[in-house]
Amino acid sequence: MEELLVAADIVKNYGAYQALRGVSLTLHAGRMAAVMGPSGCGKSTLLLILGLLQKPDGGTYTGLGRDLLSLDAREQALFRRQFFGFILQSCAVFSYSTVEENVEFPLMYSGVPRKERLARVRELLESVNLAGKAQARSNLLSGGEQQRVAIARALIGNPRVLLADEPTGQLDGENTKKLMAHFRRVCDNLAVGIIIVTHDPQVADYCDTVYQLRDGRAIVA
Repeated sequence: MEELLVAADIVKNYGAYQALRGVSLTLHAGRMAAVMGPSGCGKSTLLLILGLLQKPDGGTYTGLGRDLLSLDAREQALFRRQFFGFILQSCAVFSYSTVEENVEFPLMYSGVPRKERLARVRELLESVNLAGKAQARSNLLSGGEQQRVAIARALIGNPRVLLADEPTGQLDGENTKKLMAHFRRVCDNLAVGIIIVTHDPQVADYCDTVYQLRDGRAIVA
């Protein structure tokens, strides 16, 4: 099974406070991992480091066998754009843009021709059951629909890894089940790896591996 990410002995300090004290984590293609733990234990810090948005103070980190910490800022930005998709708790949709425009935006930024952009967007909206909402304004969608827009936008660049920070935090139990079932399909059908920071045991039940962060270290539950 292909290894997508391997983080070993990751350390992160904020002054005298040691947020991460040697965290190790591995993610394979087609697998889903949960990172759990109490507030303030370093879950979001770990996700930022994995997404190359913060630098650790120690440890090693590889993506597809490549030493990611040895890359310069430009190389990291390119790898991040090509390799990762990000899903935030807040969804971060553009409220007065259409669903289609929200999902299309990353391709516009990357300079993909309009005809190709629209074809890819429509295919992806079909896969998340939002084809009928393509021209709807995002601010008129339900919380679950907005989260599916965020998923589609994260997937539009064909990432190998999705990093999700409390993606079900605003959803009720039924919509959480639907969202996690969709994540499971993404893993199984597209061989994408997913790391989810969560407080919710219901979310963890869908994952192949559960890491509990305790005292700045990761323990496989």
